[in-house]
Amino acid sequence: MTKTAPDLLTFGETMALFMPPDHRSIEGAAMLEQSYGGAESNVAIGVARLGESVGWFGALGDDPFGRSILKRIRGEGVDVSRATLSADAPTGMMFREIVSGKLAVHYYRKHSAASKMMLSDLDLEYIRSCKFLHITGITPALSDNCRETIFAVVAAAKEAGVKISFDPNLRLKLWSIEQAREVVLPLAAQADYFLPGWDELRLLYDTDDFEAVKEKLAHLSAVSIVKGVGDTNVVLENGQVVEVPFYPIDRVIDTVGAGDGFCSGFLAGLLKGMSVLEAVRLGSISGALVVQSRGDWEALPDWTSVERRLSDKGWVER
Repeated sequence: MTKTAPDLLTFGETMALFMPPDHRSIEGAAMLEQSYGGAESNVAIGVARLGESVGWFGALGDDPFGRSILKRIRGEGVDVSRATLSADAPTGMMFREIVSGKLAVHYYRKHSAASKMMLSDLDLEYIRSCKFLHITGITPALSDNCRETIFAVVAAAKEAGVKISFDPNLRLKLWSIEQAREVVLPLAAQADYFLPGWDELRLLYDTDDFEAVKEKLAHLSAVSIVKGVGDTNVVLENGQVVEVPFYPIDRVIDTVGAGDGFCSGFLAGLLKGMSVLEAVRLGSISGALVVQSRGDWEALPDWTSVERRLSDKGWVER
């Protein structure tokens, strides 16, 4: 078992994923493709592909799905030495389909192994020895004990000088916006890097006024990167506001995983010693490459693919 943690750690629920081929509906499909997905493990895979050391941990069921997921994440070069397989609870499942041209996701995660995670199950010394801890708002939405666990983990990490990256990743099928605000906003206040989408901020702060939102973000100690403000990502750092345009792409195949692609690129950039703006640019490229193929994590790019686009002289920031 690894004694010292990788540079970046993330944890949360990863589920077995089933979807019909060729963007069909589940009712009209004769078969389903099997994969897996979870925001935190997606980010871990993305960071590993970009050449940085990363670990993911969480609880999976000791069932065929959980064992397969663990092997496949490990196969991507991610440290899973602190992930656990539970004999008492199953791996969560999600089913994805296209209905009337729109994405629909059906979750079967109640009482999953991940929802039963507790602080006593985690290796705090392992967490304290990393450089960055990346969390999302999905984990605290799973259960009361998960909520308590994530706050305790953040406190332990901050005490050890670990930098906290937080993507709210709102999932309103898990809780109401009122419940989410009570947890997401306090976590944002503890983060070093806050990575919300503009659509999420509109819900969290209950306003469409970007100036009012900027004023709220200015009170955070975090560097905030607001994804998807028009065709830009907006960086708020030390009172300065900078727009970084999306990396241009020719076609969009599947937007699932774009946010995780951005986060993995951004975090890998920080680990490589890039400035925040350089890391945002790397995140934009990574997210853009993800949407040009289908899948949660399958299209996450490697460093060679991203590095080639980083040197593209045709892409000029505003």
